[in-house]
Amino acid sequence: MEEPRVAVVIEDEDDIRSLLSVVLAQAGFEVHGAADGAEGVELVREHSPLVTTLDVNMPGMDGFETAKRIRALSSTYIVMLSARTEEIDALQGLEAGADDYVAKPFRPRELRARIDAMLRRPRHHVGAESATSAASTDADAWLEHRGLRLNVDTRIVEVDEAGVELTRSEFDLLADLLAAGRRVRAKSDLALMLRGDAFGANSYVSDSDARAIEVHMANLRRKLGESPAQPRWIETVRGVGYRLTA
Repeated sequence: MEEPRVAVVIEDEDDIRSLLSVVLAQAGFEVHGAADGAEGVELVREHSPLVTTLDVNMPGMDGFETAKRIRALSSTYIVMLSARTEEIDALQGLEAGADDYVAKPFRPRELRARIDAMLRRPRHHVGAESATSAASTDADAWLEHRGLRLNVDTRIVEVDEAGVELTRSEFDLLADLLAAGRRVRAKSDLALMLRGDAFGANSYVSDSDARAIEVHMANLRRKLGESPAQPRWIETVRGVGYRLTA
């Protein structure tokens, strides 16, 4: 069955919350709104939304902390919205677990297009897969390199048979690199892949997009327990991108 299209809008300004609710409702979502982070986390817990939009600047718990709490309990797609357009704010949002960062004021059509691009990417579901489902998975679904294993169907990652929890973007980057082998994957190509535009007409990649890839890669390496100076799995090709070690 198709997953229910439920959305949660977390925004302290009434007019913007109303606009976001209308945009998402027109896209076929059942929308639930919250005026602060704590209420928003509870709505995510209660409704298990497919998409959550999240304001950064809210009284009390800000958007970054709210995103971390949501990510700990849900695999919802998180879109952060903020009038703060500094690159460091976008990177902080990605590190907190957001899938995209949209500057205010935003165009409703652009927001819908970016949400549609996110929905084309598989979701990493929170929680461990059952041993039965893992054991029954076709061996062809596994990609392996020097003790690192990734299953593209169950979205399980293991290092020396120990499970590793990754965000959706980290998983997709790792899967792409494992599939490419020793071929270098440019930061621009990886950014387009995460955006869902790898084969589309919108091929523009900004410096912020490339920097976001660097942030995701740094987080991925940290979770895998890899040193960039002496990489076991992923090496940096300076000025270009990344590839698997020999």
